[in-house]
Amino acid sequence: MTNRYDAIIIGGGHNGLTCAFYLARAGMKVRVLERRHVVGGAAVTEEFHPGFRNSTASYTVSLLRPKVIADMKLHERGYRVIERTISNFFPFPDTYLKLGGGPGRTEAQFARFSKKDAEAYPRYDAALEKVAQVLRDIALQTPPNVGGGLAALANAAKQGWPLARMDISTQRDLLDIFTKSAREFLDGWFEDDHVKSAFAFDAVVGNYAGVSTAGSAYVLLHHVFGEVNGKLGAWGHAVGGMGAITQAMAAACEEEGVEISLEAPVAKVLVNNGKAQGVKLESGEELYAPIVAANVGPALLYRQMVDSSDLDEDFNRRIKGYKTGSGTFRMNVALSELPDFTVLPGKAQAEHHTAGIIIAPGMDYMDQAFDDAKQFGWSKKPIVEIKIPSTVDDSLAPPGQHVASLFCQQFAPELPDGRSWDDCREEVADLIIDTVTDHAPNFKGSVIARQIHSPLDLERKFGLIGGDIFHGTMGLDQLWAARPVLGNGDYRSPIKGLYMCGSGTHPGGGVTGAPGHNAAAEIIRDRSIVWKALHRKR
Repeated sequence: MTNRYDAIIIGGGHNGLTCAFYLARAGMKVRVLERRHVVGGAAVTEEFHPGFRNSTASYTVSLLRPKVIADMKLHERGYRVIERTISNFFPFPDTYLKLGGGPGRTEAQFARFSKKDAEAYPRYDAALEKVAQVLRDIALQTPPNVGGGLAALANAAKQGWPLARMDISTQRDLLDIFTKSAREFLDGWFEDDHVKSAFAFDAVVGNYAGVSTAGSAYVLLHHVFGEVNGKLGAWGHAVGGMGAITQAMAAACEEEGVEISLEAPVAKVLVNNGKAQGVKLESGEELYAPIVAANVGPALLYRQMVDSSDLDEDFNRRIKGYKTGSGTFRMNVALSELPDFTVLPGKAQAEHHTAGIIIAPGMDYMDQAFDDAKQFGWSKKPIVEIKIPSTVDDSLAPPGQHVASLFCQQFAPELPDGRSWDDCREEVADLIIDTVTDHAPNFKGSVIARQIHSPLDLERKFGLIGGDIFHGTMGLDQLWAARPVLGNGDYRSPIKGLYMCGSGTHPGGGVTGAPGHNAAAEIIRDRSIVWKALHRKR
């Protein structure tokens, strides 16, 4: 195995694999370096208890771009997604609410609480879809590089033109979504707290904020611009878990000649005279390439892998202030039986067991969870989403038993008073189990085993600084051309030959493949320009 390549990819997560695939398909000699023993980054399937397998971190699919799926021929490599029968199930203290499940069902659910809200829902859904389409349209486009001259201005005008063509009502909705809190935005549409809570949950998923926090409405939108099997806004389960996606991607890469190295953590990006030269592994081995693409977050890349002396003072200052921390605590549990909910009794599998089960009973509950986390380090009554993939994929658990993903908010990236998550993780895991048990009394007794990922565990295991599942906060100041910082939103770093291809770039977090796709396009464009210049000189 040589130590010289056309391109080196730091991190074998889904975006790194996507980038590697497109570069190799363009004729480049590519090597992917993954620090863990398994390829896939945070999108992996692992056995966490004998006979029980689950998606360890990332756990559900919707945002993966259809072009990436088609180009990498993922369907031909076994990629298959089962859609949720209903999208979400919300147990409240004395009632419940279901979302999705076909035309008219959501409206009928809302009508139990408010006829006015039931009537407003189709208009709300249509308005959100118009804005979501904007995200779909620009997801596979490189943001304009502010300060990049006429070409950048032309690109900005091209991407902004669809916004200018929107009717005034949609433009107002767009402004509201990008500037308001989720509470303010939803108050403008609905009157009942049950109904508003069903949507507000999406605003705090992977967002260390309350529903009353300014800008939280955007995260609500980020979670609805995806699609499954051609159905816009749908979510589903990847058969075999999220690792099935990245295994298929790895196969596509290897078919194009990509070398994938496991247990090969990168310690440092090698830079000489302002140009990337390659990387140095933690083992001391050096690998060389004129192109290095980092599928790690900006905080990890620029604070740990790049010498500050290779970056200018202003960039260093802004990266120091780059915000991370999604407030996420992630668990996987092995279950002897399905949860029996007080408000919808029954252990026999029903449609609500196949949905996203959301414990977030009220907007005040969600705000209080965030307030608790800021004060104490974690919420006394956390927000919990339960997904039980074994209800639709029996390959994940023994017959009659189940696995569940518990995606939990709000938990401080760093605990106050100098405490460590290592000292508190078990206590918090107990609290989360008890929170679910308050709604499903048999839950605690059904837990056979559990796998715990505190924010610190997520950082150590997956390189997610502050446990941030999105590689950086999804606020207006860290989106589009300003992700990660204004002037470097086009996947290029301040160091020539060093690129960013992870979720810390546009369009942000989630299993999209978009950053990897877009970064590869820019790398190929730059390489073509260099090749043409050299050819002319000859």
